[in-house]
Amino acid sequence: MYAVIKTGGKQYVVNEGDTIKVEKLTGEVGSTIEVGSVLAVGVGESVKIGTPTVEGASVKAEVLEHDRDKKIIVFKKKKRKGYSRKQGHRQDYTSLKISEIKG
Repeated sequence: MYAVIKTGGKQYVVNEGDTIKVEKLTGEVGSTIEVGSVLAVGVGESVKIGTPTVEGASVKAEVLEHDRDKKIIVFKKKKRKGYSRKQGHRQDYTSLKISEIKG
């Protein structure tokens, strides 16, 4: 069984037991959260697609950790003008382990 969920403005295809990184969510480490915006649920060949979400479907996940991703460098330059800007960014994320898919 798999599901397509939406959180943090992104969509993720998840199975039970998967570990995913999503945009930072509120919740203590070790607690269980429920993702209500399930866009599709599939079992084998049969798929239920929501308009926009599937009625009565939910995904339960355990919060494993809150952390920051690796640093990316944002570098801007204009040739022959003497303009350059260097900036780093580390995105906060929450690591989730999918425990149950209801659909």
